[in-house]
Amino acid sequence: QEGTKVSSKRKQNTHIVTSDLLHKNLLKSEQENWNAISPTYKAMTKRIKEKLEELHNVYTLNSESPRMRFGENVYFEENGCIFLAKAHDDEGNADILFSTEDLGFSDAFIQRIRISPDQRYMAISLKSENSEEATCIIMKLGNFPVVEKVIPSVFSFEWAANGVLYYTTQKNLKCQNVFMTTFTYQKHTKLVYTEEDARFFVDLYCTKDRHFLTINSNSKTSSEVWLVDCRHPFESPTLVQARTTGVIYHVEHRKDQLYILTTYGEPAEYKLMKAPVASSSKENWQLVYALEKKTKLVDFEMFSDDCIMFLKNAGHLYLTVISFVSHSVRSIKLPTWACEFELESHPEHTTSTCYFQLSSPVHPPKRFAYSFKENNLIEQAVQEVPIITNCHTTRLLAKSKDETLVPITVFHNKNSKELHRRPLLVHVYGAYGIDLNMSFKEEKLMLIEEGWILAYCHVRGGGEQGLGWHRDGCQHNKLKGLHDLRACITLLHQLGFSQPKYTALAAASAGGVLAGALCNTDPALIRAVVLQAPFIDVLNTMMKTHLPLTTEEQEEWGNPLEDEKCMKYIKSYCPYQNIKPQCYPSVFITAYENDERVPLPGILQYVQKLRKAALDHASRKSKKGNWIPNIILDVQANGSHCDSSWEHSLDE
Repeated sequence: QEGTKVSSKRKQNTHIVTSDLLHKNLLKSEQENWNAISPTYKAMTKRIKEKLEELHNVYTLNSESPRMRFGENVYFEENGCIFLAKAHDDEGNADILFSTEDLGFSDAFIQRIRISPDQRYMAISLKSENSEEATCIIMKLGNFPVVEKVIPSVFSFEWAANGVLYYTTQKNLKCQNVFMTTFTYQKHTKLVYTEEDARFFVDLYCTKDRHFLTINSNSKTSSEVWLVDCRHPFESPTLVQARTTGVIYHVEHRKDQLYILTTYGEPAEYKLMKAPVASSSKENWQLVYALEKKTKLVDFEMFSDDCIMFLKNAGHLYLTVISFVSHSVRSIKLPTWACEFELESHPEHTTSTCYFQLSSPVHPPKRFAYSFKENNLIEQAVQEVPIITNCHTTRLLAKSKDETLVPITVFHNKNSKELHRRPLLVHVYGAYGIDLNMSFKEEKLMLIEEGWILAYCHVRGGGEQGLGWHRDGCQHNKLKGLHDLRACITLLHQLGFSQPKYTALAAASAGGVLAGALCNTDPALIRAVVLQAPFIDVLNTMMKTHLPLTTEEQEEWGNPLEDEKCMKYIKSYCPYQNIKPQCYPSVFITAYENDERVPLPGILQYVQKLRKAALDHASRKSKKGNWIPNIILDVQANGSHCDSSWEHSLDE
């Protein structure tokens, strides 16, 4: 028996060694393949790089970074430095408080800035491209700012009071511990909260009026919030409402009332409710405002007498203002070209103006202000940036297999003739209830200028039409997202936007599931596919419980280990499992060697299997001039999952 034990252990080790060796050999052969093929694109790469740099200099370098206002003081970040200026002074006279370069963090970027209420301390998180984890640096401000403390592997942090910082630590992509550290006379750090359930992720937030610091523990389908009273930051946190399956909630505060943004009650979409701080459990929640059907809540911000909601409905952005004084609700439709919006930081909740930026894939961020007093929208013309006038934005609806209407946003050059001959780049994501990224990118503008058509397919599984849109495309509904994508591309072609031989499909991360599945089911619809860190082996990944995200991801993909029906269902659409000899489109994949979210071995095996299937098909049909797709993998030694600086993304 002893002998058997040893040999089974040895067998297991041999398997690990073999798979490691296989991985190394595959990686080496892909790198050799890349080195052989990339010079072909040298001239094109050079031209594109110069064009993108030129666009970047015109648009992005001119756009201001968001400002943080505290009374007379304005804090802002530029080129890895943090500055302090006076509100009515020229920013050229700003004092420098912090520089990444001076502290030896030249490869890192600033992710989050939090100033203590008395403005004596500043906490900053720095993140390098090669890691998911950030470092928190606490500076003591004054005439000569100094580093007071450095905390590694921090995710979120907030000042509960002067000199009292709460923070969460991140390990293996999970955040489960909350600590409190003090900078007063008796410096100490203690553990305040621990999350035991692996499906939950903890982060921190301060209510707008700074009365409470909230400890938020969220899974993909439920949440639990604990309050720390900022007037008594050393007292134990109190529970708002215990976690309940299917109930997600977030908390704000105003005048002894908690304002709760929650999915509680029917329909299971976001609504604004309120309850007294003293009796905050869900049976005391009263409805303040419910969202219309198929509406996505993009963001929410609390002010002293009003709250603002940014909503998305049928592809259009709206700003809805709820007044707590007059109990009125006002809704303003934002400019039709706007697809993305970013709220600026408003540390003072008594302000009478709310600032935000609007953008689209082809429109650089433009700054707007909403005045509560005047009830109007003011466009802030800060810089003289030429505005894109020759780009046309069209919103379409495609009818999916089950008759559901799926929104598509299309951009093209107004001067383009014969659109059916133009190249088309289709974008898809469709997972986690997250919207397709539609923020400004220089390369999208370049494509428009060169006569391309860009289409964004807002398929189920994403969040574009509220929480139900996500539910309709996750777990046992995943195939609906695939049907939606097929319907979108088919409609585009029917309406004369390009044709299959000029159509490319782009997806990143979990968007790779639908893009990869479409390659298997409808390869004739597209000619090329561009994937960034794609998730393409759903089945094998969801069977590996040792991977950091497998348990929490079960709420999105299901649990094939315990549910055979789920296993069969994943197997029916999983890109890796369904590769077969047929005429595939050409595929270009970018992957990252240190990616913790989508492990590289799965991508290497996918590329190898896909290439073999394409060659098998070509050899069977050995007609003259038979088309063999290009299947290229570029493995980046630097960078982490789909998250890179301007310089790095330019190289990519």
